[in-house]
Amino acid sequence: MSDPSKRATIYFEPALHRAIRLKAAHTNRSLSEIVNDAVRWSLREDQEDLAAFEDRIGEPTLSYEALLKELKANGKL
Repeated sequence: MSDPSKRATIYFEPALHRAIRLKAAHTNRSLSEIVNDAVRWSLREDQEDLAAFEDRIGEPTLSYEALLKELKANGKL
């Protein structure tokens, strides 16, 4: 048995609301399904980004200033 859905009020820009409504009509899906999928995709992407940061935690860092100096020294700036 799945958890009951929770209700929320979301305010869309008019053009986005129209696009989502049209997509829902063309795909025979509800606005809720489309928004849930989009949020789920975004959260999954965040999870992947955090995992990538964790994987690279031991790598040395380079400041922006140092990067600019390196680029200039190599004739790229």
